[in-house]
This record gives sequence, C-alpha cells and structure tokens, in this order.
Amino acid sequence: MLATIEATIDKTGHLHSVESGQTIKPGRALLTWLEPDTTHEPALMAESALAQDWLNPEEDAAWAHLQPGK
Repeated sequence: MLATIEATIDKTGHLHSVESGQTIKPGRALLTWLEPDTTHEPALMAESALAQDWLNPEEDAAWAHLQPGK
C-alpha cells in the first residue's frame, strides 16, 4: 500500500512526521527533496529593524485613518 506523509529529516538523517501522532514504520520509501522555503526570509530578517520604526506614536498616528475602531 502506498501512503504519502509529510516528514522532516533531522541532522542525523532520522525522519520525523510533521503530523503529531503519525508514526513512520520501518520499510522502503521514495523521497522527494523539497528545498527550504526562503521566499519570506528577507522580510523576516528585516522585521526587527523595521519594528523600531513601526512601534512609535508617530507611526500609529500616520495609520490611524485605517483603523476606524481605535
């Protein structure tokens, strides 16, 4: 029987199921290698630097017209 599961591979080469409670039984497998998703990496790296500008009263005032509930 064929089954497809999502798993991660640790540094020692062991597989770990992404879904909790799902076990990986010993046996044969076909592996499709997925490169790490780095599409959002530049934004994540800049977040802390930009937060200094975002988290100030002047910035809140500039965007207040888009937050009618506040």
